[in-house]
Amino acid sequence: MHSVLFLFALALPQAAPHPDEVRAAQEAAYDALAGVPRETPTTRVARAVGPSVVFIETEGTRRVRRGAIGIANVPVQGAGTGVVVHEDGYVITNYHVVRGAQRIQVSFAGEPVRHLAELLSYREAEDLALLRITNKGTMDPRLSSAVAGEHPLGLAVAPMAQRVPRVIDIPARPYPAVRMGTSSDLMVGEIVVAVGNPHGQRHTVSNGIVSGLHRDVQAQDLLFRDLIQTDASINLGNSGGPLLNIRGELIGINTVMNVSAENIGFAIPVDRVREVLEDELFPSAHRAWIGIDLGDDQEVTRVVPGSPAAQAGLCRGDRILSIAGRAAATPADWTHASLQLTPGAGSKLVVQRETGQVNMTLIPWSKASGILWKHLGLRVRNVSSGPTPFIVVTAIREGGPAHDIGAQVGDLIPAVRPVESGERPASLVRNRRDLAAIVEAMTAGTMLELDIYRDDDGNQEYGYEELYKGALLRL
Repeated sequence: MHSVLFLFALALPQAAPHPDEVRAAQEAAYDALAGVPRETPTTRVARAVGPSVVFIETEGTRRVRRGAIGIANVPVQGAGTGVVVHEDGYVITNYHVVRGAQRIQVSFAGEPVRHLAELLSYREAEDLALLRITNKGTMDPRLSSAVAGEHPLGLAVAPMAQRVPRVIDIPARPYPAVRMGTSSDLMVGEIVVAVGNPHGQRHTVSNGIVSGLHRDVQAQDLLFRDLIQTDASINLGNSGGPLLNIRGELIGINTVMNVSAENIGFAIPVDRVREVLEDELFPSAHRAWIGIDLGDDQEVTRVVPGSPAAQAGLCRGDRILSIAGRAAATPADWTHASLQLTPGAGSKLVVQRETGQVNMTLIPWSKASGILWKHLGLRVRNVSSGPTPFIVVTAIREGGPAHDIGAQVGDLIPAVRPVESGERPASLVRNRRDLAAIVEAMTAGTMLELDIYRDDDGNQEYGYEELYKGALLRL
């Protein structure tokens, strides 16, 4: 019989580390982490682009039915995001953010001032709108100092107790504009950053990647084509905000999200945004009309006879150097400089000719007057007879469409109808803006019917008689 020896190793408890050793080890770990950079590419993008992003608040009314009372107007408020695209205060956003708004205010991060903004132009099919920040605004009580004081912009800061918004003057300043990038070289998987105001949480930053390109998305009654898909968080309130690459360059405008899925958002590519800005939004934003066409190198290729440009002495072949004290030697410079012109206000114009530089004074017309003079060859003014407003012809351009049909100074035009509208009734013309809007919507070469009344005897005591009903005028 054999005996077996079993050896057991008893695990003796180890002594707990001394508290000083624990603290020393923890301090060493923290010291090691001290060298890890906290700054990331996203923080750098947020720091660079944040000053260009605005929080948009809108006010309007909506007609609703209220029981037996009938129709009532109820106040409606909205919010969204925009981004400054030029230092003169031009902001791009989605049109649905400001559609129907009677009052638009924009605010920058950390500032207690809400700037009043105006809608200059929009392209509904692209869901893009162009705003301009004005020199009027209100104080936001949520961001104002609890004690009356002085704001860095030189504005008096009201106490929190003063909650009633009061319109104030805001000193003019250049606004920080975003740097424009390109969407032509985007790569699926590259990092992108979105800045916006989701659900009222102002200036929220999120990041993600480009999840897909060339997406077509149906959103309500609009079909968006060639969108950028991203998984960066885009929620209600992000609409109109910038989508940026890791260099902080604008690559898209956030516009729609997939509410039935997580982390699926879409943005309008910046190349398309730039195209709409240059071709439609900026030209439509002009208030003043000059009466020229420009070609390469800012050379005047056409001067409309009788226009402000013709009256100032501009000639074909002149090259524009500056206007109203602003350089205009490039198409982009000219676009922004001419946007600042005010109808009826004289501006200094400098042009280059073979004989040297020439200075002249230009007095632009309103945009509506320019449209009518260019396309119809007439100018009008608004008049009224009792409660009925209408327009009367004040000038005729020789050789123009209105001259060709025999229109004369003093004629009344109460109604017009584009021939392409078929059997639709004539549109009443109550002011020159009505007529200009109808003409602007028509394509060149189409026919317009005009009703014209004239006092042939020169004795208005007997009133005007109908001269032409449906006189045909070709644009």
